[in-house]
Parts: sequence; structure tokens; C-alpha cells
Amino acid sequence: MLFLGFSAGVPILLIFSTLGLWLNEAGVAKSSITFFSWAALGYSFKFVWAPLVDRLPIPVLTHLLGRRRAWMLISQLAIMGAIFLMSSVDPKAGVDSLTIMAYGAVLLGFSSATQDIVIDAYRIESADKDMQSMLSATYVAGYRIGMLTAGAGGLFLASYFGSTKELYSFSAWSNTYLVMILVMMIGVVTTLIIKEPGRTQHEEHYSTEDYLRFFILFLAVVVAFVATFSLSSEWVATLKAQLTTIFSNQHLSGFIVGTVRMILAVASAYLTTRLLITLNVVNKSMVNGTYIDPVRDFFNRYGVSVAVLLLAVIGLYRISDIVLGVVANIFYQDMGFSKIEIATVSKTFGLFMTIAGGFLGGLMAIKWGVFRVLFLGALLSALTNLLFIVLANIGHDITWLYVTITMDNLSAGLSSAAFIAFLSSLTNIKFTAVQYAIFSSLMTLLPKVFGGYSGGMVEAFGYSQFFIITTLIGLPILYLVYKVKPYIN
Repeated sequence: MLFLGFSAGVPILLIFSTLGLWLNEAGVAKSSITFFSWAALGYSFKFVWAPLVDRLPIPVLTHLLGRRRAWMLISQLAIMGAIFLMSSVDPKAGVDSLTIMAYGAVLLGFSSATQDIVIDAYRIESADKDMQSMLSATYVAGYRIGMLTAGAGGLFLASYFGSTKELYSFSAWSNTYLVMILVMMIGVVTTLIIKEPGRTQHEEHYSTEDYLRFFILFLAVVVAFVATFSLSSEWVATLKAQLTTIFSNQHLSGFIVGTVRMILAVASAYLTTRLLITLNVVNKSMVNGTYIDPVRDFFNRYGVSVAVLLLAVIGLYRISDIVLGVVANIFYQDMGFSKIEIATVSKTFGLFMTIAGGFLGGLMAIKWGVFRVLFLGALLSALTNLLFIVLANIGHDITWLYVTITMDNLSAGLSSAAFIAFLSSLTNIKFTAVQYAIFSSLMTLLPKVFGGYSGGMVEAFGYSQFFIITTLIGLPILYLVYKVKPYIN
């Protein structure tokens, strides 16, 4: 689990902060850079194809390795392919190159989220309940080390190979990403060495035809979702121009149009699903058991009003941290900090502060209960954003950077420990895999959508006002957490 956690932790920062610094050095606009955070939306929609990964056998590989290891290997190879694609294009070369880079980032997010799905299932099925907490702790430690390798390690490598903000070098960043492909071999070797776990959960058996039809359903839903985005591009551009004229605010217009476009795409995917079920293209009982029953169970256990409140907490709890995190590295660089300083303080030192915060949060949750730590974590996550305002006014000050990183990462670790315990308490053991995939997807969906606009907000308001906004949007979460107190075990 340590090595698998490492394999899962490497890709995420190659989409977020490390990629952000690469694009920033290449001279890409901040508003465009933060749009790249949407490439990680695969993590937020992984519940859509989690059942597909859970049920669909892969020809030949499933027979040779078993279902979990086969999907694990496929996802890891896809991750390596996506990193290679990103390493092969220079974002400074023009719009076409930036588009290819975006496709590579999307593929990396999708394949990395798929790996997470398989590793979660492997962890649950490979050991008894009394071992799960230890496996989870080891996985998280490996994940953080993987993030450190891709974050701090990536910045050290890019500097070593000769790229700076003043003198950009494509080959330096390309070589850095190629090294990350070699790093991913740790996960591949682990997958080939470990044993396939025994099935510990009840599993219905369907025919090959049912699996094939289920796969066709998935493809049809993806096509409907993507087609809605593609076909609406001209209409979206016209609507955005009209709203910009009305509101005199391009960023607000872009947010409204983007939200409407997302709603239309989801509606199109849903209608496609209903149509294929009506036409008996897919096994209805298979769809019900896969998607409907886990959702119905959650709403039946808590009731509609409480369930909606709980989902609101899940969806908004981390919004303050994630929206700020999208521009954090760019902010540090704009304040004059070098990649070495960012790697040393933000990534390496910050990692240990996050781990310390996690242990502190776990101990506090045992002593005082999950609710108090969950509430405290939400409060600190919002208030620590104010420290960034001080740093923005002071500028390049390594001491204050240490202070900011210490407080921010300690609060993030503390709140994460309580939040994971909160999510775990909401799942029904009968539907653990799908329900946890839904919760963890919802946890990052809205924050990442808003995070995509963070660069535009910085350009429109400046860093200080942006940090005030991230603080304010975190405060209403306190009320939501207080409202769910009776339902936190």
C-alpha cells in the first residue's frame, strides 16, 4: 500500500502546481493556467466509471493478473502515456501545442482517477476490517511521498536541467516529466509483484453480453457529454459576449455560461442513459445495482433533507483550500521565490506539516470527537488564507513563507483527518466502493470548478482581494458543519 500510494500521489501535482509553474515560466496567461486545473475533474467524476472498473473484465489481462491488478496496470500505463504526451509539446509554441498539452492533462487526470478507484477497491478487499486503518494510513503516507516527488522533486529537476522564470527552457521541463515516467515504474513493478485479493464483497455475475452492453452505455454517455460541449461552442461564445455586455464583467459571464454548459452536458448524459435503458440496450437490473441502489440507500438512511445537507457539507468543505491552492505556486513565484525555495518550503517542509496536522487531527478526533475537529478544521482552513494577504504585502520573505506554510498545512492536515473520518461514517458497508467514490468525487467537484476561475479572479482583483474572497467563501461552511452535528458519529 505504501508503493501503491506513492504511485497514486505522483500524477496529481503534474496536473496542478508543477504544471502551473511550467506554464507560468512559458508565459501562459494565469487565467489559462488555472483552467488546466479542470483536467483533474476526472477525480470528481470518477464515480461515473467506478462501477465499470469494478465490473468489466479486461481481455487477456484479467485472466493473467486478475481483475484488480489488470485495471491497475492499464491505468498506470495510461498515466505514463499521458505524461509522455505532455512532455513532448512546448506550451510556448502556440495555441495548438497548448491544446495538445490540455488533452494530455485530461488523459492524465482520467487515468490517475481510474488508478485511485482500483487501489481503493484493492485496499478494501485485501485485508480484514481491523487492518483497514493501518492500510489507509500507509497509503496516505505513500501518497504524500509521491506528491513530494512530483512537487518538490519536479521543481528541483526543472531547476537542475536549467529552466528559470527569466530564462525558460522547454527541454528542462520535458526531461523533468520524462523522469516522472520512470518514477511511475514503482507502481507498475508493485502491481506485477502483489497478489490479486480474494473477493470479500457480494458480487452479482452477469453475462459477457451484459458487460459489453454496460460498456456501450458508458461510451454513449461520454459521447453525449462531450458532444454537448462541442456542439454548444458557438452558442456559448455568443451568449458569453451578450452577458459580458450586460454585466460588464467577462469573468462573471464566463462562470455563468460555463455552469449552464455543464448542466446541459450532465442532462444530456442522463437522458442518454434513460433512453438506452428504455430501449433495453443495457441490463436494467445491472444499472440499478450499480448506480441507483447506492444512492437510494444513502437517501433512505438519512431522509432527503438531511441527505442534501450532508452532501452540501461534502461538496463545499474544502472549497476554500482548493480554490486558493490552484494559484498558490504561481503566487509564490510572482512574490520572487525561486523554484528551489518553493520546493523546499512549500513542498518538502509543507509535507511534514500536513502529516503532523493529520496526526494531530486524528488524536483530537479520538479525544474530543469528529465534530469538534471538523468544525475547527473548517474555521482554520478559512482563516489561514488571511496569512497569504500578509505575504502578498511583504513580498519575498522566507521567514513569513515558513509561517504561512506551517499554519496553512497544519490546518489542512487536521481538517483532512476529521473529514475522512466523517466520509467513512456516512458509507454503508454494502455499497462502500461506489458510495465512497461518490463522496470523494463530490468533495472536489465544485472547488475544482471554481478553482478554474481563480486565475481570472487574480487578474481582475489582485492577490490580496482574491485571498479575502477565499476566506469569505469558507465561512458559510461553519454553519453547515454545525447543522450536521447530530448526524456525525
